[in-house]
Amino acid sequence: MARYNPKESEQHWQSVWTERQCFAAQNESSRPKCYILEMFPYPSGRIHMGHVRNYTMGDVLARFRRAQGYNVLHPMGWDAFGLPAENAARQQGVSPRDWTYANIGTMRRELKQMGLAIDWSREFATCDPDYYKHQQRLFIEFYKAGLVYRAEADVNWDPVDGTVLANEQVIDGRGWRSGAIVERKKLSQWFFRITACADELLAALDRLDRWPDKVRLMQKNWIGRSEGLRVTFDLSDSTKLDVFTTRPDTLFGASFVALSPDHPLSQRLAAADPKIAVFIEDCHRLGTSEATIETAEKMGYDTGIAAAHPFDPQWKLPVMIANFVLMGYGTGAIFGCPAHDQRDLDFARKYGLPVLPVVIPDGEDAQGFKVGQEAYTGPGHLANSRFLDGLSVEDAKKEVAKRLEAVGGGKREVNYRLRDWLVSRQRPWGCPIPMIRCRNCGLLPVGESDLPVLLPEELQFSGAGNPLDTHPSWKHVRCPQCGRGAERETDTCDTFVDSAWYFARFCDTAANGPVSRNAADYWLPVDQYIGGVEHAILHLLYARFFTRGLHRFGYANLDEPFAGLFTQGMVCHETYKDADGHWRAVEEIEKRDGKAFLKGSETEVTIGRSEAMSKSKKNGVAPETIINLYGADTIRWFMLSDSPPERDIEWTNDGAEACFRFVQRVWRLVEDGKDSPAPPTLPGKVEGPALELRRAAHRAIAAVTEDLDNLRFNRAVAQIYTLANVIASATAAASPVRREALEILAQMIAPMMPHLAESCWQVLGHRSLIADAAWPQADPDLVREDTVTMAVQVNGKLRGTIEIARGSEKAVAESVALSLEPVARALEGKPPKRVIVVPDRIVNIVA
Repeated sequence: MARYNPKESEQHWQSVWTERQCFAAQNESSRPKCYILEMFPYPSGRIHMGHVRNYTMGDVLARFRRAQGYNVLHPMGWDAFGLPAENAARQQGVSPRDWTYANIGTMRRELKQMGLAIDWSREFATCDPDYYKHQQRLFIEFYKAGLVYRAEADVNWDPVDGTVLANEQVIDGRGWRSGAIVERKKLSQWFFRITACADELLAALDRLDRWPDKVRLMQKNWIGRSEGLRVTFDLSDSTKLDVFTTRPDTLFGASFVALSPDHPLSQRLAAADPKIAVFIEDCHRLGTSEATIETAEKMGYDTGIAAAHPFDPQWKLPVMIANFVLMGYGTGAIFGCPAHDQRDLDFARKYGLPVLPVVIPDGEDAQGFKVGQEAYTGPGHLANSRFLDGLSVEDAKKEVAKRLEAVGGGKREVNYRLRDWLVSRQRPWGCPIPMIRCRNCGLLPVGESDLPVLLPEELQFSGAGNPLDTHPSWKHVRCPQCGRGAERETDTCDTFVDSAWYFARFCDTAANGPVSRNAADYWLPVDQYIGGVEHAILHLLYARFFTRGLHRFGYANLDEPFAGLFTQGMVCHETYKDADGHWRAVEEIEKRDGKAFLKGSETEVTIGRSEAMSKSKKNGVAPETIINLYGADTIRWFMLSDSPPERDIEWTNDGAEACFRFVQRVWRLVEDGKDSPAPPTLPGKVEGPALELRRAAHRAIAAVTEDLDNLRFNRAVAQIYTLANVIASATAAASPVRREALEILAQMIAPMMPHLAESCWQVLGHRSLIADAAWPQADPDLVREDTVTMAVQVNGKLRGTIEIARGSEKAVAESVALSLEPVARALEGKPPKRVIVVPDRIVNIVA
């Protein structure tokens, strides 16, 4: 028997699927629709194992739903704008356009090698003018609706690269690429007014019941709705300072007031005091991302200003500038209550500020209760708080608010952590913002007939700054209103804008407008969206916001883009370091006796922990290498095996070889059984070993169907292993049903190992494609177990279980239950007053 040749098989079936356009979706169909989408990739050059896992999961679901009779839309595109293309242009002297499209060509070929059931006719890249033309139109519609505006904002400015950096691109106060000391600078920037939808975005999360709880919680926290009190402090310099707090009950525990380094008062003080200016620069140098600020050592500077306590003008609190106070939340100023907030406590301990507990656990003595190294954040009652003593936390909050509002010293309000979405990027490889600046007419949108605003063919990357700004002619235009000389906006859109609506464009990529209403009404929402949890906040939030815009502008009739969301785990691998502490690539390593050596040498390297595959740690494995060695079906099968799909999976060569052995095993089973009788010739009555094989096959159908319905891919794989084992061990007496079992096996593996399944289907005598075959239906009589386990209770308390034949008479269940020794003990020799039998489920005895 010839071994299965994956290379020949996969090339053949991929060409057949392409020729027959098997996976082209129809925008009109009598079948129910199912839209499956994985987060589209950035064309970095090659696909990696993370891509393989992500797209394999989506492909399994797409093929499964198609077999179930759905009209499936499963498209692919490219998130193609972004900084890596610019870096390539600067470093290699290539056009970012050419670099991007070359990478797309490579990655498209690699994805097709995986055998994905994708409708390639709908493919697009976000850098295609035909895509960003529609994005520019949407931008203008958002602008006209008052949901886009321009305002000054503090940014991280790299003076060498001449561009704005994201917070995450500031490393130890320096630009991540140039190494230049980053400056804080005010620039006029474009914003989407996402805060206008804050309440709506928050409330709708409760309806997204097919999203992971952790993702919904992350979004809730990011939106950060909080009810609190704006408290006004009188300052010693005769000015006032507003502070927002969610804990007005702790006001008598305050020991300082703290300002963000970016607070207007901090900036005013810095302008007059060089020491304060240096301190603020030091704060910025540590980094401006929230994660960095959260973990950094707490730093403060005493301004010399004092704040009067709102309830006691004689009680003075020092006003500090603190690096942990965010300008983007509340008013950019807080009062610190160290006893009941850990950050405040760390700060107070460092600077010797008082720590006074004002919320005491019930039952504790106020005089004896002390706070050590951990702030007390639990429940309790108020103490050391004058007129609040003895009140609960909630009652104290209300009392403080009532008193301060009565004298104009406070106001109840709702605050959000969410801030408007800054989308300006001073970079050339992005969607041009379609606005024009005219000295006479001000800011104006580009006329619709002038869309798209195309990027220039040639961009000069040799100097600093934005090449669109320094281009000799590109930005110079005529004002669409007065006809005089004007300038284009040279900022481009944040790439998150590109991915905020791409799912809607896939509904009809030939639509004259951004989105075809008929196609959107048919396909949206996306039924299953699959991608990494790293996009749980920003991308998903922006897509939800954009969908509300699409609804408002008449392009769609929904507010939520993704009905179901699944976040897959990462693909991990061991890491290796040499004696000098340098990372060594996986392909440089060979294993001997459990140790790792550089190939062809006796130089041992240290085996590190398994971590997510990454370029920096050189622990990635190229998918193309594995596909060339074992075939795409092997790598697909590996990605679905063992680990639950939401958890990380560790790549091992041994695991890949085991998967390849299973591929060969399935092939041998089919070859050995191809001459068994076809299912239509089955005898009327099946019994003995043949019946057991049929039962196993139909139970596999039921189990795999349920597991795929619930995205439990690893459990579906386990069921298929079990079925293969049963088929392999079946005796000759089971041969009348072997053919049926093999056909079921082929259909079960078809979503996961589609090339192997097609080859098996042909060997079993079919001339049609298994890709077009209907999903098998389990016979309920064969799936049902012959026996059932029933709980036995006495007066509602479980006393044991019984196992009896399914469908037994009530009298049989009662008799067996009463014979249990624990039941007899509970009855103490007395006859039961009543026996209630729920057939096949429970026996309840009333003593």
